[in-house]
Amino acid sequence: MTILGFRVLGPLEVAVDGQVVPLGGPKPRLLLAALLLQPNVVVSTELLIEVLWPSSAPRSAAANIRTYVHSLRKRLADRDPGLGERIGSRASGYILKATPEEIDHIRFGDLAARAQDALGHGQAESALDLLDQAEALWRGEVLEGLPHDHGWGATVARLTELRLAVQEQRLRARIELGRTSEAVAELRGLVTEHPLREELWQQLIVALRADGRTTDAIEAYETAEKVLAEELGTEPGPRLRELRASLVVAPDTMALAVTRPMAPVCQLPLDLPDFTGREEVVGELVGLLRDRREQGKPTIAVFSGAPGVGKSSVAIRVAHAVREDFPDGQLHVDLAGTSTSPRPPMTVLAELLRALGVPDAGLPRDLPERAALLRSRLASTRMCVVLDDAGSAAQVRPHLPGAGACAVLITSRMRMPDLAGATPVDVDLLPEAEAAKLLEGIVGTDRVAAEPECATAILRHCGHLPLAIRVAGAKLTHRPGWTLRVLADRLRDERRRLDELRVGDLAVRASVTLSYDLLPMSAASAFRGLGGLGSVQFPSWVVAALLGRTHADDVLDVLVDAHLVDLVGSDGTGEPRYRLHDLLRCYAAELRAQDVPAKARDATKRVLEGYLALAVEAADRMPIHFFGLYRDDTVAQPALPPGAERLIEDPAAWFSAERHTCVAAVSLAADLGLDALAWRLAAALAPYFDQRGHQDDWLHTHAVALAAARRSGELRGEAIIQRNLGQVQLYQDSYAEALVAFEQSQLLFDKIGEARGAAIALAGLGTVLRIKGEDTVALEHCHAALDQFTAAGDPHGEAVARIAIGAVWLARRRFAEAEHWFTEALEQSATIGDRHREAHALKRLAMLRQHQGNLAGAREWVDQAIAIFNELGDDHCVGYANQNLGELYLHSGDLAHAQLLLVNSLSVHRRNGDRRSEAEVSQLLGELHEALSQPERSRTYSERALALWRELSARPQESALASRLQESAEASYGDSASA
Repeated sequence: MTILGFRVLGPLEVAVDGQVVPLGGPKPRLLLAALLLQPNVVVSTELLIEVLWPSSAPRSAAANIRTYVHSLRKRLADRDPGLGERIGSRASGYILKATPEEIDHIRFGDLAARAQDALGHGQAESALDLLDQAEALWRGEVLEGLPHDHGWGATVARLTELRLAVQEQRLRARIELGRTSEAVAELRGLVTEHPLREELWQQLIVALRADGRTTDAIEAYETAEKVLAEELGTEPGPRLRELRASLVVAPDTMALAVTRPMAPVCQLPLDLPDFTGREEVVGELVGLLRDRREQGKPTIAVFSGAPGVGKSSVAIRVAHAVREDFPDGQLHVDLAGTSTSPRPPMTVLAELLRALGVPDAGLPRDLPERAALLRSRLASTRMCVVLDDAGSAAQVRPHLPGAGACAVLITSRMRMPDLAGATPVDVDLLPEAEAAKLLEGIVGTDRVAAEPECATAILRHCGHLPLAIRVAGAKLTHRPGWTLRVLADRLRDERRRLDELRVGDLAVRASVTLSYDLLPMSAASAFRGLGGLGSVQFPSWVVAALLGRTHADDVLDVLVDAHLVDLVGSDGTGEPRYRLHDLLRCYAAELRAQDVPAKARDATKRVLEGYLALAVEAADRMPIHFFGLYRDDTVAQPALPPGAERLIEDPAAWFSAERHTCVAAVSLAADLGLDALAWRLAAALAPYFDQRGHQDDWLHTHAVALAAARRSGELRGEAIIQRNLGQVQLYQDSYAEALVAFEQSQLLFDKIGEARGAAIALAGLGTVLRIKGEDTVALEHCHAALDQFTAAGDPHGEAVARIAIGAVWLARRRFAEAEHWFTEALEQSATIGDRHREAHALKRLAMLRQHQGNLAGAREWVDQAIAIFNELGDDHCVGYANQNLGELYLHSGDLAHAQLLLVNSLSVHRRNGDRRSEAEVSQLLGELHEALSQPERSRTYSERALALWRELSARPQESALASRLQESAEASYGDSASA
């Protein structure tokens, strides 16, 4: 049976059998959110339009909503065919059908009501269980990440208030059950978050009093009194004042505090005077240690992190901060876990016991007895023990207390999930501001202020790693004649960077070596291989490919636990992403250079082949039929990595997650001499680049790919890459370059006898020639392309050619002929199910209607085109269609809608580098602001358009606009003269 869950208590999610369903863009998500806040109730189309377009809705709003509903149904039905029917259509709107158990905010309310009933019957234990279940449903703020419609305010406020009430009830139940320490810990956070809520202060004071912490309860009252006075100008209410009157500190308790003896031993190293940042980590740990001490329980915390990240410094800072809380002493031992000779527990136990006053003669001879004696001595004391540089949980366990209120702070380069009861503390890199402050503290504020850009470069080259920053700072301090630029320039070269980051006995390379030397062979091999991939993020299958294995999650876990590989989060497909810190990558690359070259190259080749296989398969699954060639079917495709079906279930999401890594992979393949891989991977990326308008990546990868194809002598590869280059150059109005690329592509395809490829290149030639005004030759090329597509049996290509032929006739203002070809293309696209081409035909028909003066008909066609482009997720084409629609609104006098559409379209064209379309839209915006009587803004847009037409050598457009600007200027001068 399928388990379905709708979640609004946090980011919007839909889960089917525990797997999150991708919901698409913000509009479908907003629509679903509106339905979920009123489940099993018809939500009117008018209300949905207001939610999706709060400022101004397009005329196609209702049609767009139908498209979004269809998309949501399909995504649900893909998981289970029956789920698509959960979103129903009604005459007046839409309804989402679900049971109370399937919607988290309904289930939350039910659990809260049942808990309230249990509390009323004195069943505190049962109530607490229900309240814990209710609180666990919350993952953040209601519909976090989505813009809230004003109509949702009451519902969101009710849920937020109910959550706070549930939290208060939970705490009340815990106090009734005697779990006061738990209640105090949670109440501390709640009063920080809601400082003006007196009920929370009341509960905190009651919990502290019940826990025997009268002094702390008085402090809490005084804090509440101060907050209320400062923020509201009021004094505490009667209930709070009654609680304060009940708080009396026992005299013997005060005397005990005064006569507490000084600590007999303090072995802590120096708390660094220039210690910088880490306030949150230190504050959390200090709070934890104090809370556990007050509970009479020991605390064990494990500080882990990458080499040089400052684990020991943080642990020492925490230990110094709690010295007064652990008055019986502070011990410190270096376990040397990363050295070649880690200290054995027997030796460490002897050192600790001696520090506690046990003479050598009193030391037990075997390990269990020594560990037992240490536990016995610690049980009756309040001490803080720092175990520095632990190699493993086994090395640590004999030194841990069994009872009492001691604290043990452990630092290690390895995570210790097998150390039961320990609190893990990940010590991360310094944030940018804290890293800058650390460098300033070492070299001086004036020196950094004199060269801020160079200081930023140094921090970037150090990767914000504290050890590296300290080494860089020490170098500069001992070389006062150096400018910061000198060091920044020396650090720029990755091959020399680790050599530069060394001063005295401080060295980044030596620190990393200690961690690397502890790795098992397979993990060490994978680490070296990752160093050869460049500065990229990668998924888990990459490690398996490097090792030539099907799976290598165990190896990756070792690297992550050793803090040599960072888990940076999950991508849009739900796949975890990993990376190497830049300095660790430099170190890994150094080691890789010492491997057998052929073996290292083969490992990287397996990764690149995996990316090629995934990219080709993802391109095959893209919802838009790519007008071009992106795969080489003359050779066998590499095998897909394990789990590929899950990875590319949403192909666009996979491309989005892997875009930067794939772009880097094209260059990497070329650098390694894997030329066939380089051009094939670049070609496989083209469909995604085309749909999403990533034209810079498209140009870069194909420039690399063209050189690779030529080096390898693969004519087919060169023909494919030239065709794709011509396309992106056409988008960017580089017509001369596009013409050469299409011509070269056609010649190469003809040479190898591939008619379909030649036809695609011919169609591109036809488009360039039409734009250049060479209509007759353009028409010949388009008809030749149509004939070749027909002969090759490519109906998609036929539809493209028909649109191209119609576009030439439209340019000639031969409207009947243009309509004939556009209509044929529309019918053919619909027949073969090519929705993308169908939308293009609709857009062209809209342009035809516009030229004929039928603005209403034009709007109808372009609305349909935009709905399809939105459904397919083609933001690139939506931008162009918005331009057409904006122009129609402008000419029909709807200036507000026109301005919104044209401004959005202009941003798309600028992002894509499409100067011709930017010029067209800038000119339209000039006309719009002229109609709005805003002459300065009109001239700004018009002059920008004029400059672009000049850059494009578009003489007719330049001349016409220049004349209009001249006329406008003369008219303006005449008006001012007559005034």
